[in-house]
Amino acid sequence: MSKKILRRPPPAEDDWRSLAAARGLHPVLARAYALRQVTAPREVEYRLQHLLPMEGLKGMEEAVTLLQEVLLAEGHILVVGDFDADGATSCALALRALRSMGGRVSYLVPNRFEYGYGLTPEIVAVAAARRPDLIVTVDNGIASLAGVEAAARRNIPVLVTDHHLPAERLPAAAAIVNPNQPGDDFPSKHLAGVGVIFYVMMALRARLRDSGWFAARGGEAPNMAALLDLVALGTVADVVPLDVNNRILVAQGLARIRRDHCCAGIRALLQVAGRERSAIGAADLGFALGPRLNAAGRLRDMSLGIECLLCDDEARALELARQLDALNRERRRIEGEMKAEALAHLETLELASGEALPRGLCLYHPQWHQGVIGILAARIKERLHRPVIVFARAGAGELKGSARSVPGLHIRDALDEVAARHPRLLSKFGGHAMAAGLSLREADYPDFSRAFDEVVCGHLREEDLQGVVLSDGELEAGDLNLEAALALREGGPWGQAFPEPVYDGVFEVLEQRVVGGHHLKLRLGHPGGGLPLDAIAFNTDESACASERIHLAYRLDVNEYRGSRRPQLVIEHIAG
Repeated sequence: MSKKILRRPPPAEDDWRSLAAARGLHPVLARAYALRQVTAPREVEYRLQHLLPMEGLKGMEEAVTLLQEVLLAEGHILVVGDFDADGATSCALALRALRSMGGRVSYLVPNRFEYGYGLTPEIVAVAAARRPDLIVTVDNGIASLAGVEAAARRNIPVLVTDHHLPAERLPAAAAIVNPNQPGDDFPSKHLAGVGVIFYVMMALRARLRDSGWFAARGGEAPNMAALLDLVALGTVADVVPLDVNNRILVAQGLARIRRDHCCAGIRALLQVAGRERSAIGAADLGFALGPRLNAAGRLRDMSLGIECLLCDDEARALELARQLDALNRERRRIEGEMKAEALAHLETLELASGEALPRGLCLYHPQWHQGVIGILAARIKERLHRPVIVFARAGAGELKGSARSVPGLHIRDALDEVAARHPRLLSKFGGHAMAAGLSLREADYPDFSRAFDEVVCGHLREEDLQGVVLSDGELEAGDLNLEAALALREGGPWGQAFPEPVYDGVFEVLEQRVVGGHHLKLRLGHPGGGLPLDAIAFNTDESACASERIHLAYRLDVNEYRGSRRPQLVIEHIAG
């Protein structure tokens, strides 16, 4: 499906020029900041002292008191995690932090194929065998009403730390820390699960320090900044919006990784992914490290990923990272097969109906892998530019679905609307604006598909389903240089809700060839003159570039090859 290039409304020139002058920024970067609603220099000063105060999170006092009491009693804390990268980094951070404070702590992560998501009664039964004095959930728990009740029946208190949107009723936990719970005034609602537990550990460290805990044990309070590599990885991998507070966390974590102040597991993951540690950016965390961690939870057990992040032995960490890399290759193979089946099904559907596809699209195949449906939903959504839910069998006559949405439709709210109209249709659901998970009976799949499409049609028009590439405008020939490319690279972290700048313009094609089997390498001339420019379009062949002049949407990047650095255009879209 074709995309259209839309330019962002240009910022007032005085705004970005004053920002450039105040910070000494390259004009191209200052303009990009202004287009992202940066109005003050402090919004791009990523210092730890600018983090929002931990006291602003509701439930923090109760959470820290619970943890302190268990530490004083030398009790056992059991961390219950989630099976994605945010859950893995959250779990590893909690264990590293609590151990550094003298805690006796272990972890339990549900296998998605046996227990499903969150603190379920079944997981509580497994946890109880370990005789914990406190259960701490990370990146889950806000929807675990039955699980918290099951723990209470066993006299095990639960501290819920989560960031997902709550339902009308909250679990009856001993304490809840979640910036999205009712009555929470914390200004940033976009902390990832790893960000929430990081704040809790900072508050606990402060309480213990002030109470003389560390001095009495003959040591010093641990440096929580040492855990920011995990915070950065989990935050980017979970694709939460990078507001100012999250950008501070990610920027600080990236800086530590580049200086080699990171855990052995992250260092090993970078090695197997072929990324240069000293030059990594947020995209490397999201597209190289995150998928390798997630592969463990999708295909096997996230314990493998957590152990990699907890490991301090370099050789062992590399061995675990290689296992994660192998799982990720297997995940890509399965995903490719599922995508081919899905696209073939869509072609059949369009031919059979003679009509356009549903605006809210549901896909299901009895042989699809439950651990890969989220990625498939994202791929189909990107291709067709509409909300997509992909289902797989979960056993006992039930389907699990993974949903991905497009701008204009809050997917969790859409599922809530389906549940309100058809109370018996959904077994459970939860999630965010752009991604959600759900369960339903296999027999109800046709009815749900129709109900979901009806809800989507009430929110999205056909014109809302066209793909859009948002452009920061056109760069002059004089701005297509290494200095501007370096400024943009170093001006991040870029990510969700703070996207890396994309520009557009018309160029003359001087040369083109396919490299690496399926990437299109170009030499381009700019209408305004200047030296020819290198450009690359990944996973594209020569048929996409059939004329001598082409309209491109692109990122201005740096190509490093054999010790030399040159500006390069990374092509996002070639307009038809």
